Amino acid sequence: MLTESAFAKLNLSLDITGRRRDGYHLLSMVNVSISLQDMLSFDRMPDGGLQVRCVPDADAPQMPPVPDGKENLVYRAAETFFSLTGETDRNVCMTVHKKIPSQAGLAGGSSDAAAALRGLCRLYGCAVSPKALCRMAETIGADVPFCVQGGTVLVKGIGEILTPLAPIPACWFVVCKPPIHVRTAEAYHQLDAAQEVIPQFTPGVLKALQQKSLPMLGCAFGNAFAVALPLPEVKAIQKRMLQAGALGACMTGSGSAVFGLFDEKKAAETVYEKLRKEYPCTYLCQPTEAIQLPSSSIQ
Repeated sequence: MLTESAFAKLNLSLDITGRRRDGYHLLSMVNVSISLQDMLSFDRMPDGGLQVRCVPDADAPQMPPVPDGKENLVYRAAETFFSLTGETDRNVCMTVHKKIPSQAGLAGGSSDAAAALRGLCRLYGCAVSPKALCRMAETIGADVPFCVQGGTVLVKGIGEILTPLAPIPACWFVVCKPPIHVRTAEAYHQLDAAQEVIPQFTPGVLKALQQKSLPMLGCAFGNAFAVALPLPEVKAIQKRMLQAGALGACMTGSGSAVFGLFDEKKAAETVYEKLRKEYPCTYLCQPTEAIQLPSSSIQ
C-alpha cells in the first residue's frame, strides 16, 4: 500500500486585489503549510474502477462530513490525472483518513487533491514534473497548486501564481476551529457586498518574513474575509490566544479556523490544552517545508 500526506494550509495574509471578467477574484496571499495533515492511501485493484473513500477523524465529532466517491475533490483530481497522462488502467481505491476539518479555511480538500496527484504519480510510475503537476492542479481548485508543494509561498492571481519564500522561522501554531461552518462561495458573496475599504496585509507579512521577525509577523497578520465578515466566536478565540501570549492571531481562508503564533512550545501547549477542552477541533502544529518533488523530463 502506498501512502501520501496532505498538509493543511494557513493564510498569514489574504488580500482581495480585484476581480476578473469571468468573476474569479484576484488574490494576494502568503500561505504556509503546517504539520496538521490528512493521510491518503492508494490500492491498485484488478478491477473495480476508481473509488474514493473517506474515513472521518474519530476524535473530532464536530467535523462536518466529507463525501465519498465523485463528490470528493480527490475523485476529480484522479480523473484529471488519468485524462492528462493518458493512463487507461483506472482501477484504484484511494482512502482519505481525515484529520483536517472541512469548511475551516485550512484547504483540507485541496490538500487531499494535491496529495492524490502526487500519490498517483508514484503509484503509476508516471514521471510528471512539478510544473506539469501545478498545471493539473489549476484545473481542480484555487488552493490546489499551492498544496502540491506547500512550504511558505506568496500566492497571486486566482491561486496559480506561486513565488516560494524563505521558510518561516521556527515557531508553533495553535489552530482552533469553532463549530461554525463557512462555505467559501457564500463568504465571497458577502465580501463583495461589504461597503468598507479593507486594508492590504500581504506587504507587511512579506516585510516581517524578510526580517525573520516573529513578533513583527504576528502583528502583520490579516485577512480580508475576517474584516468583512466578523464572526463573534472567531474574535473571541483570537482574543483568548492573544491574552495567553500569542504573537498574533488570525482567521485563515474564509474561516472559521483561527490560528495563533507562538515562539515557545510551552506557551503554545498551554493554550492548546485549554482550547481543546472546549473545541475538539484544536491542534498544535509547526510549519512544514516545501515537498521535494522528483524532477522529470516530462514538462
